[in-house]
Order: sequence, then structure tokens, then C-alpha cells
Amino acid sequence: MGGAAGVDDAGGLGGLSTPLPLSDKFPGASTLRCLACGPCLAVAAMFLFPGSVLAHQQIVVTDDAGREVRLGAPARRVVTLAPHLTEMLFAVGAGDAAVGAVAYSDYPPAALELPRVGGARGVDVEAVLALEPDLVLAWASAPQGGAARRLEALGIPVFKSSPGSLDEVARTMERIGRLVGRDQGGEAQAAALRGQIAALRDEYGPDTEAETALRVFYEVWHEPLMTVGGGHFISEIIALCGGRNIFSGLDTPSPRVDREALLARDPQVIFSATASEEETAALLARWARWPDLAAVRHAQVRALPADLLGRPGPRLAAGGRQLCRQLAQARKQLRDDPGD
Repeated sequence: MGGAAGVDDAGGLGGLSTPLPLSDKFPGASTLRCLACGPCLAVAAMFLFPGSVLAHQQIVVTDDAGREVRLGAPARRVVTLAPHLTEMLFAVGAGDAAVGAVAYSDYPPAALELPRVGGARGVDVEAVLALEPDLVLAWASAPQGGAARRLEALGIPVFKSSPGSLDEVARTMERIGRLVGRDQGGEAQAAALRGQIAALRDEYGPDTEAETALRVFYEVWHEPLMTVGGGHFISEIIALCGGRNIFSGLDTPSPRVDREALLARDPQVIFSATASEEETAALLARWARWPDLAAVRHAQVRALPADLLGRPGPRLAAGGRQLCRQLAQARKQLRDDPGD
């Protein structure tokens, strides 16, 4: 691994460890004899035989399922099976390679023009095949496993994404960039996200706050009630903003929780992602039925933009900044609140 394609660990070409039978009359033959046993053979062959397999480097990345995804060349026709993967593909500069996506792939606006091959309930494998992709980007945690396995069985490379931490989100963009031949674009997006997250940590992190971290509940879904566990990137954002996810002790990324567990932890702030004013109004009305919670008593049930914080993609830091700002506002209001 790491050397030129076709060069084994011993430095030879496919086990060849003796000089190539080049004519003494061939210019540079003596030099090539000296190079034939080492890694330089591959470099020399790339110049002498540019059409050979030595001149072509295979692309190999490991996805979030721990599987190696191998491509003989950068992907030119890509189908994405999750909105965050569509965003990432465009962000690394490969929007021209996108040929299909799933429902809710709405950013950037150009993504709205892509043919749809499914949604939350499943993927139409035949529709994917009709687009003739040379790579499929799939959401490893979604109910699309069957479709992904069928596509792989038919010989289509599938990269499975399931980033848990913020750095894994950045690394996903790096790997997608590599798969589509946009290495620099993937690296630039990853560096930008890491820089933005570092800036949030410096500005809002617990090291800059004298107060104890606020108890935070993040609602993923309301029926059944679901939240984020400690290994989720949203839990990481809550911590860097100076809060404490009250269910950070759970290992499951999106666990179900019951009323008793929530009441026992008594969050001071409740966040939920909404996509409209109607959803925000419904959120507030729903939590108004929980008057025993500190967050409800002190009017600290807050809405966040669903497409920013809920998607592990290039705009995640923007969603994180909104959470940090709202948590800072909540801290000030709770400090000034004369109540309990």
C-alpha cells in the first residue's frame, strides 16, 4: 500500500527482482538496469510505457462500514442515496458527476434538477441502474441496506457513509473528493469545516465560560421520543458550545428515551430541528404539555434549522454556530431569570 500500482512490498515488479533485458545499445539502458530492482522501476516505466497499467493508479478508500471501495478511475457518474452525500458531492466540486439522488436532496439548488431514485422508504434499484452509475454513495444507517447490497452484487461500487464525529464528517468529504478525482476540493472542504469548528470551540467552548454547562436535550423525533447519544456529532457540537447533552452516556446514535428518563434529567434547554414556522409552532405546543421541565418553565424550547444541523455536511458548522448562539442566549436569560 502507498507505493506505485503493481509494485510489491519487496520493491519488485510483480516479483521481478532482476534487471530488465534491455539492449546495451538502448539509450539509458545501464541506468534502467540499476533502477530495475527498486521502486524507481515503476517511475521509469511510467515514462517509457505511458499506456501500461503502471501509469494508472487505482483509487482505494475505506468507507464507514470498514470496507475498501476500489475504483479503476475517478467516478464520472455518481448516484447519491442521502441528501448530505449530495451536498458533499457538489461541495467538493463534482456536481457535474451527479446523475441521480433521493428525495430531500435540495442543496445546492442544482441538486433539485437531479432524477430521483427513492426516498426514506427505500431505493428503486432499477432506477439507479438506468442511470448507469460507476459509483453510488449510500447512507449506511438508513433502511437502504438491501438496495446497496443488490447494487454491489451487480458490480457497482458503493461507498457507505455514517459519520459519527465532526472529524469523520470532514474525512468523508476528503474520501469522496478522492473517489471522484477532486482530491483538492475534498481536502479544502474538510479543512474549512475543521477550521470553522475550531473557531466555534474557541469562541463558545466551556473553557471560555465560568458557568456550569447547561443541561441540553436535543429532540430528533417526537413520536417515539428520540434524541442523540454521546457518539453523535450533534452531541459534540452541544459540548463545544458549552452545553451538556443529558443523554451523552448512551452509545446508540439516535436512541429512544422515555418520559421518566427525561424528567429525571430535567433539561434546562430543549432543541429541535424544524423546517417551517408551522413545525416550530407545533414544537412549542407539544412541549407545553411538559410543565415540570425546567426548559418549559423558563421558555427555553428552541428551534434550529433542520437542513443545517441535521445533515453531516459542509454547512454543519453554520448550524453549529446557530446552536452556540442560542445556547449563549439561553444561558444569559436563565442567569437573569428570577425564577428557580
